[in-house]
Amino acid sequence: MDTIEQPPQNTALEAITSRKSIRGFLPDAIPTPLLHTLLQTASRAPSGSNIQPWKVHVVSGQARNALSAALLDAFHANTPNQCEYQYYPKEWREPYLARRRENGWSLYNILGIQKGDKAAMQRQHARNFEFFDAPVVLFVTLDNDMEQGSWLDTGMFIQNIMIAARALGLHTCPQVALVNYPAIVKQHLSIPAEQTLVCGISLGYEDTSNPANKLQTTRVPLEEFVTFHE
Repeated sequence: MDTIEQPPQNTALEAITSRKSIRGFLPDAIPTPLLHTLLQTASRAPSGSNIQPWKVHVVSGQARNALSAALLDAFHANTPNQCEYQYYPKEWREPYLARRRENGWSLYNILGIQKGDKAAMQRQHARNFEFFDAPVVLFVTLDNDMEQGSWLDTGMFIQNIMIAARALGLHTCPQVALVNYPAIVKQHLSIPAEQTLVCGISLGYEDTSNPANKLQTTRVPLEEFVTFHE
């Protein structure tokens, strides 16, 4: 099977291939017009019958800081996760378990976290609720009565956010951890009970000095997930 080792020079392809989950941001503010451009561009995502089911809450400044503090309090109090939907499989199996472990240990190795160092792992996990120092965090929601097709649509919208961010010189980190305490998020952002929290997305400029950002996750070859029918 033919493979393309290096894609041709193209702005769209570069935005896609340069996207990665950033776990260390600079505190630099994002200009409001840039945020508008990002979200307006992302809204061009396709959706069945063009219903555009997604909603976004943009959180910065004092609102961001207050929400971060509340989420950290819940995390350090060992509050049980209450995510409003099942994100991961209930029972892990191969090859997904091995991929998950590779991802986790690759990050811990870069950060110098040794196997069994639960305190260090806990500190790193807590960084989620600091939004990895990003100045802006987006919360994406979906009405509770939407079906699986709208979840697919919302996923494409989220991907558009991340790709558009790269085109604008920004980086992102999509985080399901940020919706583990939905009551806190909904209270702080006045999100009605009729909406489901899908994910949070930390957004900002990459701190290139942060070792966590050196992580380059692997991708399986085409042969493992593609079947050509001719």
